[in-house]
Amino acid sequence: MEIKEIISLMNSPSKEEIDLVTKAFEFAKEAHKDHKRYSGEPYFLHLFETAKNLARLSMDATSIAAGLLHDVIEDAHASQEKVGVEFGPEILFLIEGVTKLGKLKYHGAERHTESLRKLFVATSQDIRVIIIKLVERLHNMQTLQHVPEHKQKRIAEETLYIYAPLAHRLGMRRLNRELEDLAFCYVFPEDYKKTVKILKETIKGAEDKLEKFLNNIKSELARNSVRNFKTDYRVKGIYSLFQKLSRKREIANVHDILAIRVIVPTESDCYKVLGILHGEWQPLPGRIKDFMSFPKPNGYRSLHTTLFTGDKSIVEVQIRTEEMHREAEFGIAAHLSYKEGYKGKSINPNLLWVMRLLPNRPKIFGGKSDDVSKKDALTIPEWIQQLGEAQHIDKEGEDLIENLKTDFFAHRVFVFTPKGDVMDLPRESSPIDFAYAVHSDIGNHVSAAKVNSKLVSLDTELHNGDIVEIIVNKKSKPNKKWLDITKTTMAKRHIRNAIGEGKL
Repeated sequence: MEIKEIISLMNSPSKEEIDLVTKAFEFAKEAHKDHKRYSGEPYFLHLFETAKNLARLSMDATSIAAGLLHDVIEDAHASQEKVGVEFGPEILFLIEGVTKLGKLKYHGAERHTESLRKLFVATSQDIRVIIIKLVERLHNMQTLQHVPEHKQKRIAEETLYIYAPLAHRLGMRRLNRELEDLAFCYVFPEDYKKTVKILKETIKGAEDKLEKFLNNIKSELARNSVRNFKTDYRVKGIYSLFQKLSRKREIANVHDILAIRVIVPTESDCYKVLGILHGEWQPLPGRIKDFMSFPKPNGYRSLHTTLFTGDKSIVEVQIRTEEMHREAEFGIAAHLSYKEGYKGKSINPNLLWVMRLLPNRPKIFGGKSDDVSKKDALTIPEWIQQLGEAQHIDKEGEDLIENLKTDFFAHRVFVFTPKGDVMDLPRESSPIDFAYAVHSDIGNHVSAAKVNSKLVSLDTELHNGDIVEIIVNKKSKPNKKWLDITKTTMAKRHIRNAIGEGKL
């Protein structure tokens, strides 16, 4: 465990940044010199691996230092005053934020709820607190086998139901996948074994076919004068496959177990490649998705198509630029590595709000804070604001947890307003949920709804890509039946208030 391993992973560090991380390295190593993990290894190994992973994400030196120091107050009994004097208030704030999140435990709804509230408040204050905690949790999950059995399931559940979905909502798909798969075998051991068996049987021999098809794609692109590209493929995560099987029922209905990626320089190249592929191979109807023109709310951008390969196989192909690929893997963290400001950077506008959740945003991103607040593109997403306000929503722990699973961590559908704005809702949402997501006054006066230009009943389930138009009548008011056909907490809360049943 040498400091040079961390520094070698950092994004063009200055001398000051190297000195800061080195100082934190030595401070943490000395503070934890007598501490061991359950495995018998030095406790400092956990801090070292956390810092390395933060550096791999190109996080700033302050975050990496905080990653090294995140347990010195809680476990090594270093005083807050000493840490503040040695490393400054910003690092102290990050350490204290991560320490508070460490108290999140599944020991009764009341304590759990209080910990969740701290998590959400921390999210709305400085997004780096959450990223450090997610990365720290990753190493804990990688070594969970050494933890006493009676603790393993509780830690894994916490990871699967809170941290992994939060990573997904922040666009950190790689981290989300790893956390899910590491937790899955502890939470649902039998389902894990069955899913692994299905995955092995499905991809047995399929990878050879995929390699052949990948070579055919390379040849076809070269024949059409596309030469500056990279390709690879990925295997679907085990937990993600389990979830999809629970919805699709049959493995034959899952078409993205293996997916090819084509990475090209520009957005126009992406569309050109899509046209070439569709000219040579038949696409599967309904499976062409343009997340470049309409990015997901977590910032994800890419083109997806599913092709018949000609050998009785069906393969998903994802087409994106290098920048989109990094965003898809690292999400918000991909945007925290810019040091010189926005000028000359093609930063995804769907993630620019991140800078609002940094206390020193001018230093990291450039520009003035006042200028930032005037840009519509920098509005913090509503779901992040709601996380910060979750403490005000409900006083009953079990209800809050259930609402969070529904509203923030459930599978999502992405539907459009008639003007083309994307609305992000939980699966099985209705037009009433959509109306309240637009504005409470619209929700309170829904008279009728059109989906894809056709009048539908208000209990219609919305699907990805639907265009929803709400018809408002000032005389229309919520009624008790609406509670049965709405999915979101926000909609139910407004309905209950309107019909006089009070808060949730």
